[in-house]
Amino acid sequence: MGSLVLVWICIVLVFILIQVRRPKNFPPGPHPIPLFGNLLNLNIANPLKDFEKLAEHYGKVYSLYWGSRPAVFLNGFEVIKEALVTKAVDFAGRPQDFMVNHIAENKGVVLADYGPGWKEHRRFALMTLRNFGLGKQSMEERILGEISRVVACLEKSIGGTMNPQTLFHNAASNVISLVLFGTRLDYNDEVLTRYVQLFTETSKLINGPWNLIYDTLPVLKNFPLPFKKAFANVEKIKNMTLNVINEHKRTRVPGEPRDFIDCYLDELDKRGNDGSSFDEARLIMYIVDLHFAGTDTTSNTLLTAFLYLMNHPDVQERCQREIDDVLEGKDHASFEDRHNMPYTQAAIHEVQRVANTVPLSVFHCTTKDTQLMGYNIPKGTLVIPNLTSVLNEEGQWKFPREFNPDNFLNDQGQFEKPEAFIPFSIGPRVCLGEGLARMELLLVLVTLLRHFQFVWPEDAGEPDYTPLFGVTQTPKPYRMHIRLREPVK
Repeated sequence: MGSLVLVWICIVLVFILIQVRRPKNFPPGPHPIPLFGNLLNLNIANPLKDFEKLAEHYGKVYSLYWGSRPAVFLNGFEVIKEALVTKAVDFAGRPQDFMVNHIAENKGVVLADYGPGWKEHRRFALMTLRNFGLGKQSMEERILGEISRVVACLEKSIGGTMNPQTLFHNAASNVISLVLFGTRLDYNDEVLTRYVQLFTETSKLINGPWNLIYDTLPVLKNFPLPFKKAFANVEKIKNMTLNVINEHKRTRVPGEPRDFIDCYLDELDKRGNDGSSFDEARLIMYIVDLHFAGTDTTSNTLLTAFLYLMNHPDVQERCQREIDDVLEGKDHASFEDRHNMPYTQAAIHEVQRVANTVPLSVFHCTTKDTQLMGYNIPKGTLVIPNLTSVLNEEGQWKFPREFNPDNFLNDQGQFEKPEAFIPFSIGPRVCLGEGLARMELLLVLVTLLRHFQFVWPEDAGEPDYTPLFGVTQTPKPYRMHIRLREPVK
């Protein structure tokens, strides 16, 4: 009996070892161990430094094992551009068996796999966002309206300190809600509070070490561990979103869309039972997808902006002088004003660079057998573009390891965006909301810097710029001291 058990153990071990054997001519990397892959090679709280060291040792294209699953890491601008632009279709897939996929049920548009359904929904999203003012004055007016509420909230804290996290999350949620739902909510509204609470809590779970553990050891999904809370939260968000959709179905006038949901319902009427990927079940996750993405990344970038501006008062003051000059005599900022604000534009882009909000992009996978930099990459291989390696890359930036708006200024002091500025990724999977995010960031920062001075509190100690790592990164919680600037003439 003992011999039989030993034989079975040996068979299982051999099977596991075969499972983690690298394919022929696959990118090099550290040797994986059964079951865990290379999990033990990484600091799961924040593995970015580990990824950097592995690139130094193995080269800009290397491999790790997520459990028994091989993953190829892409480092540096030229490598990522080769994969996501030159060979865009080959690398345009999305893996479908990670925690975030399971939470999203492989629906939506950000995480959907490459294919006709994804193409239909991405094309529809781009068209609808344009129709509802993305990049136009109507969108600008919506954002400025929301900023006026932020200004009113900050005015209540003049002379004191406040934690800006909830305020920025509320504002970002309302801006995307105006597009998706056609409405905004007061900052003390229970529904908005609930949305932001669920988004924030779920983001922490997705961004924490439990996410990495789940993805490495998917067998754990059946155990009552902390990541279960993320699944429960998304169910609550879906139910809240379904209530909004049902209300739209009750009040809409077909052919006269008020917002994104109405447009989708009109599209369903138009298509009928044509066999397309459009259906009401997919709409729910589609909306959740866009709402979460439009809230989390923008609010975290704003949090990073004020952390750095408070602790680089020279940058803040120079932005304010430029803003005062350009906006003299004007009631409010316009997105077009950016063309006359080279330094402020440079500072905002530098904030995005150091914020590194989505450090490993959204994971890709190969849609067919392909090659990259001389290596064979089989179909279905997990591919991780390390955007951190590009945003800090030596040779791409004047000051890759420090916060300095000169990274975006030429010798004449004019704004100039290097090709390696890819916080929204590149290729066919580039972020859908890039245009909206750019407009939000500029209008929020210009308006707030025009009205207020932001100061690091004297009793706050030294600032810690190390972000909390995750699928999206966020600064550690902080408080800011607010002073009113001289009245705007």
